[in-house]
Amino acid sequence: MSGKTSYLAGLAAENAVEADYARRGHALAARRWRGSRGELDLVLRDGDGLIVVEVKKARDFARAAARITRGQLERIYGAVSEFVAGEPRGSLTDVRFDVALVDGAGRLEIIENYWA
Repeated sequence: MSGKTSYLAGLAAENAVEADYARRGHALAARRWRGSRGELDLVLRDGDGLIVVEVKKARDFARAAARITRGQLERIYGAVSEFVAGEPRGSLTDVRFDVALVDGAGRLEIIENYWA
Protein backbone atom coordinates (compact mmCIF):
# COMPACT_ATOMS: atom_id res chain seq x y z
CA MET A 1 0.00 0.00 0.00
CA SER A 2 1.39 3.42 -0.91
CA GLY A 3 1.80 6.14 1.68
CA LYS A 4 -1.18 8.11 0.40
CA THR A 5 -3.37 5.01 0.15
CA SER A 6 -2.40 3.99 3.67
CA TYR A 7 -3.14 7.51 4.95
CA LEU A 8 -6.58 7.53 3.30
CA ALA A 9 -7.36 4.04 4.62
CA GLY A 10 -6.45 5.25 8.10
CA LEU A 11 -8.75 8.27 7.74
CA ALA A 12 -11.59 6.04 6.56
CA ALA A 13 -11.06 3.73 9.54
CA GLU A 14 -11.08 6.69 11.94
CA ASN A 15 -14.27 8.02 10.32
CA ALA A 16 -15.99 4.64 10.77
CA VAL A 17 -14.91 4.40 14.41
CA GLU A 18 -15.97 7.99 15.12
CA ALA A 19 -19.41 7.28 13.56
CA ASP A 20 -19.78 4.18 15.75
CA TYR A 21 -19.10 6.19 18.91
CA ALA A 22 -21.39 9.02 17.71
CA ARG A 23 -24.25 6.49 17.32
CA ARG A 24 -23.69 5.62 20.97
CA GLY A 25 -23.93 9.28 22.01
CA HIS A 26 -20.27 10.29 22.28
CA ALA A 27 -19.30 13.64 20.75
CA LEU A 28 -15.90 14.16 19.17
CA ALA A 29 -13.58 16.34 21.28
CA ALA A 30 -10.47 15.99 19.08
CA ARG A 31 -9.15 14.06 16.09
CA ARG A 32 -5.46 13.38 15.54
CA TRP A 33 -4.60 15.62 18.45
CA ARG A 34 -0.87 16.10 18.67
CA GLY A 35 1.02 17.01 21.82
CA SER A 36 4.73 17.05 22.51
CA ARG A 37 4.60 13.41 23.73
CA GLY A 38 2.49 11.84 20.99
CA GLU A 39 -0.72 11.81 18.98
CA LEU A 40 -4.23 10.74 19.95
CA ASP A 41 -6.34 9.35 17.09
CA LEU A 42 -9.74 10.16 18.58
CA VAL A 43 -10.85 11.80 21.81
CA LEU A 44 -14.56 11.61 22.57
CA ARG A 45 -16.73 13.05 25.33
CA ASP A 46 -18.31 10.68 27.83
CA GLY A 47 -20.27 12.95 30.15
CA ASP A 48 -17.61 14.81 32.14
CA GLY A 49 -15.02 12.23 31.13
CA LEU A 50 -13.17 11.29 27.98
CA ILE A 51 -12.71 8.23 25.84
CA VAL A 52 -9.37 8.10 24.05
CA VAL A 53 -9.41 5.73 21.09
CA GLU A 54 -6.41 4.32 19.25
CA VAL A 55 -7.51 3.11 15.80
CA LYS A 56 -5.62 0.24 14.14
CA LYS A 57 -6.43 -0.98 10.63
CA ALA A 58 -5.10 -4.13 8.99
CA ARG A 59 -6.22 -7.05 6.85
CA ASP A 60 -7.62 -8.80 9.94
CA PHE A 61 -8.19 -8.03 13.62
CA ALA A 62 -5.18 -10.06 14.79
CA ARG A 63 -2.80 -8.09 12.55
CA ALA A 64 -4.38 -4.81 13.63
CA ALA A 65 -3.95 -5.74 17.30
CA ALA A 66 -0.34 -6.75 16.68
CA ARG A 67 0.42 -3.17 15.60
CA ILE A 68 -0.03 -1.89 19.14
CA THR A 69 3.41 -1.54 20.71
CA ARG A 70 4.50 -0.80 24.25
CA GLY A 71 6.34 2.32 23.08
CA GLN A 72 3.23 3.55 21.33
CA LEU A 73 1.14 2.99 24.46
CA GLU A 74 3.67 5.00 26.48
CA ARG A 75 3.47 7.87 23.97
CA ILE A 76 -0.34 7.76 24.07
CA TYR A 77 -0.29 7.82 27.87
CA GLY A 78 1.94 10.90 27.78
CA ALA A 79 -0.29 12.60 25.21
CA VAL A 80 -3.38 11.86 27.32
CA SER A 81 -1.67 13.55 30.28
CA GLU A 82 -1.09 16.63 28.13
CA PHE A 83 -4.64 16.62 26.73
CA VAL A 84 -6.40 16.38 30.11
CA ALA A 85 -4.34 19.33 31.39
CA GLY A 86 -6.65 21.47 29.24
CA GLU A 87 -9.84 19.93 30.64
CA PRO A 88 -11.84 21.66 33.42
CA ARG A 89 -11.00 18.90 35.94
CA GLY A 90 -7.42 18.55 34.70
CA SER A 91 -5.72 15.36 35.84
CA LEU A 92 -8.87 14.41 37.78
CA THR A 93 -10.72 13.90 34.48
CA ASP A 94 -12.04 10.35 34.08
CA VAL A 95 -10.38 8.81 31.04
CA ARG A 96 -11.10 5.48 29.39
CA PHE A 97 -8.70 4.13 26.77
CA ASP A 98 -10.19 2.02 23.98
CA VAL A 99 -8.55 0.33 21.03
CA ALA A 100 -10.60 0.12 17.84
CA LEU A 101 -9.53 -2.57 15.39
CA VAL A 102 -10.68 -2.28 11.77
CA ASP A 103 -10.28 -5.18 9.35
CA GLY A 104 -9.95 -5.14 5.57
CA ALA A 105 -13.74 -5.42 5.13
CA GLY A 106 -14.30 -2.38 7.34
CA ARG A 107 -15.66 -4.34 10.30
CA LEU A 108 -14.96 -2.92 13.76
CA GLU A 109 -13.91 -4.60 16.97
CA ILE A 110 -13.67 -2.26 19.93
CA ILE A 111 -11.73 -3.23 23.03
CA GLU A 112 -12.96 -0.98 25.83
CA ASN A 113 -10.81 -0.18 28.86
CA TYR A 114 -7.66 -1.47 27.19
CA TRP A 115 -5.54 -0.24 30.13
CA ALA A 116 -7.90 -1.52 32.81
